[in-house]
Parts: sequence; structure tokens; C-alpha cells
Amino acid sequence: MALSGVRVLELAGLAPAPFCGMVLADCGARVVRVDRTPRAGVAVDVQGRGKRSLALDIKRPQGAAALRRLCCQADVLIEPFRHGVMEKLGLGPEVLLQDNPRLIYARLTGFGQTGKYATSAGHDINFLALSGVLSKLGRKHENPYAPVNLLADFAGGGIMCTVGIVTALYERTRSGKGQVIDASMVEGVAYLSSFLWKSQNLGLWNRPRGENLLDSGAPFYETYKTSDGKFMAVGAIEAQFYKQLITGLGLDSEKLPSQMSFSDWPEMKKKFASVFAQKTQAEWCSIFDGTDACVTPVLSFDDVASHQHNKQRSSFFKNDQEEISPRPAPRLSRTPAVPSLKRDPFIGEHTEEILLEYGFTKEEITKLHSDKVIEFSKPKASL
Repeated sequence: MALSGVRVLELAGLAPAPFCGMVLADCGARVVRVDRTPRAGVAVDVQGRGKRSLALDIKRPQGAAALRRLCCQADVLIEPFRHGVMEKLGLGPEVLLQDNPRLIYARLTGFGQTGKYATSAGHDINFLALSGVLSKLGRKHENPYAPVNLLADFAGGGIMCTVGIVTALYERTRSGKGQVIDASMVEGVAYLSSFLWKSQNLGLWNRPRGENLLDSGAPFYETYKTSDGKFMAVGAIEAQFYKQLITGLGLDSEKLPSQMSFSDWPEMKKKFASVFAQKTQAEWCSIFDGTDACVTPVLSFDDVASHQHNKQRSSFFKNDQEEISPRPAPRLSRTPAVPSLKRDPFIGEHTEEILLEYGFTKEEITKLHSDKVIEFSKPKASL
């Protein structure tokens, strides 16, 4: 796989950092999740695929020293804490990069390492708000809304941090040097919205929220309920696609207003809604499948893996526990990502194995365990 041989240490955290680590693991990196100890009250990582777990108390001097030693042999450190936390532990980048000048030190936070909010708490919705993107999300006459926590946490955070890591690893092949990555979710999601900024400047996104082309304003870029309580998604923006939409709906284009007549959009949405409500989702699929009307079913998690297109591409897979997950994307022709099918690791399951691999002696491991700096957790044998 593309990242085979790359050693990654991921300090356990919430959604963005675990996702970043999982993507790297899917691509072949050897990812060690450094879990907190004691384990009480620690959130479960549902993105532990392909990782191993080392339970280590880095708040204690012995634990911090152990992590520092691990970083000497690592390629990447992913750290998700607020600015200043790692410095207080004596594990800031100036220390770890002095020990290992080739280390990629990825700092993944909501507000970044500098600025007024650098030490403040926040979540996806807060980062979206500060980026300006949240002001664009929502229907007309309604409050702005955040689409779960996908945009700032995973796209602006996890994916952007992954891009930074891969870029830094590539640059290191030329310079031989590591560097610090300051991955701010505010800046990451703002960067993702570059299209909106340019579109606004060109007058393509300058109407109030919910009245624009892509924000539920247009009748031809919307979701509609079917007679069986399911939904269809419509994205017929271009004129030639819109023509096929109108044909599929059984409407007469000569009796309809112009596609881009903004004042008629509300009434057109009502008309489209009434037509879609007359047939089931399956019936609409039989009408629009194979056309360029840009009309597709809104699939539930229960249905998505069995859809013919997704089945043909093997877009989803089952792990050893029969759990369905999306296959890693994008696909590489020679070195594709190969997700692990094994269950996620228990906290501390690989503590001893990892420490031995990184050069710790049996005696050192025993001492760390007796001092409660590390924890072991072995899976129970199934009878």
C-alpha cells in the first residue's frame, strides 16, 4: 500500500484525529493509537480500524518520557489537544523535533495554534460558524443549520490534516526534514468553501440564504418526498438535464416558466413536490435511471450497500463483525488502500507489543506497568 512503512502515533481524541489516523492506516501506515489511562470516562474511538492501541498516561513524567522516546522512531505524530497542552507536558514540537528532526508533528485543533480562540473549547458547529460557512447553510426563513459534524470535523479537520501529513511526508523525501502542521478546522472548512467565495464575487451566490442555486432555493436542486415516504434527489442544473427532468415528470415545458426565473421558483417547487408525491421511489428510479436528468434515490444506510451501482463497484464492505463500512476513497490503481477487516482494538491491547517494537526492554515495561503508567488489556478468549 502507498504508506507502507510509515509509523504514525495518534494521541487519542475525538472525531477528526481518529479519522485522520484511520485514513492513514487504510493506506498502509502502521498507526498506534496512544490511549489515555486511566480509561474511565474516555470516549470510544469508532474509527480505530487498522490501528493498534497503547495505553499510556502521558500526564505523568514517566509517561511523557515514554512518548518522547516513541517519537524518536516515529514518522508522524497526530496531536488533537488545545494549544499549550503538549508544551506543559514537555512534548511540544520544539522538543520532539530536536529529538527527531524528521518527525511530522501534526496539530489538529478547532481554532489553530494562535489567535484569540486558540485555547478555547469548541465543536464542529462553532468552527463552521467562525469560518463563515454556517451562514450559508439552511433554508429560507430558517436558522442556519450544521449538517451533523461532517464539514468542520471530518472535511475541514481530518481530511485537511491528512493532506498536510502526506504533503509533508513527500516534502521530507527531498529535504530530509520534518515540520509542524497547524491544522485548524476553522481554516480547513473555510478553504473548502473557496468556491462559495468566488461564486459570491461573481454574483452566483449573492441572494439571501435558501434562495440560491445550491442551497434549496432552486426547484431543480432539491429533495422531494415520494408516495412511499422515501425521497428523490434532484440536481438538474444544466438546461439539457433540466429538459430531461421535465420530460420524466410528465410536464409540458411550454406551460412552465423559464428555468432560471427566480420569482417562480417557490411555485415550481410546489409543482414538482406534488408530482413526485404521486409515485414510489422505485417507480421514479425506473423512470430516471439511465437518463441524464440528474435524479437519484436518497438511500438510507440500510439500503446503500445493496444498490446496484454500489454493489458493482464494491463501494461498501463488511468486516469480521459483519458491520458495513464505506470503502476507502479515492482508489489507486497500483497501491489501493486496503482496510483492515479486523475489529477495532481494545484500549491497551497492544501496549507491550508496541513498546517492545519501539525498543523498550521487558524490565522497563514491567516497571511502567507496576507504576501504573501503562495499562494492558487482553481480549477474553471466546469459549
